Amino acid sequence: MRIAVVALGKIGLPLAAQFARAGHEVVGVDINAELVATVNRAEEPFPGEAHLAEALAELVPAGRLRATTDYAEAIGAADAVVVVVPLFVDEATAQPDFAWMDSATRSLAEHLTPGTLVSYETTLPVGTTRNRWKPLIEEVSGLREGTDFHLVFSPERVLTGRVFEDLRRYPKLIGALSDDGARRAREFYEAVLQFDERPDLDRPNGVWDLGSPEAAEMAKLAETTYRDVNIGLANQFALFAEQVGIDIYAVIEACNSQPYSHLHRPGIAVGGHCIPVYPRLYLSGDPDASIVATARAANAAMPERVVARAAELLGDLKGLRAVVLGASYRGGVKETAFSGVFATVEALRSRGAEVAVHDPMFSDAELEGFGWVAYHLGEPVDLAVIQADHREYVSLTPADLPGVRLLADGRNITDPAAWVGVPRFAVGAVTGALA
Repeated sequence: MRIAVVALGKIGLPLAAQFARAGHEVVGVDINAELVATVNRAEEPFPGEAHLAEALAELVPAGRLRATTDYAEAIGAADAVVVVVPLFVDEATAQPDFAWMDSATRSLAEHLTPGTLVSYETTLPVGTTRNRWKPLIEEVSGLREGTDFHLVFSPERVLTGRVFEDLRRYPKLIGALSDDGARRAREFYEAVLQFDERPDLDRPNGVWDLGSPEAAEMAKLAETTYRDVNIGLANQFALFAEQVGIDIYAVIEACNSQPYSHLHRPGIAVGGHCIPVYPRLYLSGDPDASIVATARAANAAMPERVVARAAELLGDLKGLRAVVLGASYRGGVKETAFSGVFATVEALRSRGAEVAVHDPMFSDAELEGFGWVAYHLGEPVDLAVIQADHREYVSLTPADLPGVRLLADGRNITDPAAWVGVPRFAVGAVTGALA
């Protein structure tokens, strides 16, 4: 097949590589000319994705994968088009901002030819495929869905850093607008993906047809919103546990020792492109979902809660030297999308602290580009807040933070025994080290 992948980001580029490794000709289209040039040099445009560099080094010189900024070149001869353009959420209104996706959809529709399968993998509010993309593509292309082209929603279910592994491990969900569209989508994904055996599943791993794009859209929103709600519940339990002197981590371990409890860990922040965003996409279609809204608000409030507790323990943060450890939204990933670092820095600054930021994955210049002062371990500091669970922070001791008066371990990854004599607290953990 000739396959076009629209948007070569941290999901789109590995997908394009996967399709090419399966033996197909793949053209990726992206509006970022620098990224396109990097891919065409067979270079990895972003670090951290396992096996991507090797795949590019193999596929690009062989002519099986290339990139372009020209939609006509990518779409015109394609048998299938896979769209992975990001969907943003407006911070002020918490509503989806379709600007980028609308533009990409118009561009691909202008060059769409009869017989093409179009699959959206970007997570969408329920009803978007049928009610937004179908009429827009038909209007611009002059083609009819179900007759001239087929439209399907098939959500990406992968985690950056391990995309190739996750593509094998998880069933590929599809939801089409017609039986013919479902058949085409199944044939396409079975031709580009391979699946691990999963004896834990009630049916064989592979392509799972959910019967409609709405069901597939909701499946992706539900599985991710579940995680946000679960973490919100864990945070609620953690805050109560602090009040009554219970170690919530021991409680969670005990609860999860039987198969009906799957409590997640509490923490200072929920970040990334997915977990804090997709509940808002769900709420855009179901604004009465009070459980979802409450959990999202609870998780968004955690950076402020952690900083407020630090201020309570230290008395006053005004003029104190504070460092936020971790700019990334999670450990081992160089990505700040919806990271808790932003709210944590703001909460510290609002109390008059002099704030610096440290992250082993970012250079000083990159940190300063966000408007932060770069911190280096070994420099004097009064307060340290662990925001990302980078492995480099697990073995931290007071010697790494000279003069530190309090460690707020927002991920509970440090060893309390290493902090005897220096106040330390973690969300929901027993606070004996504070004595």
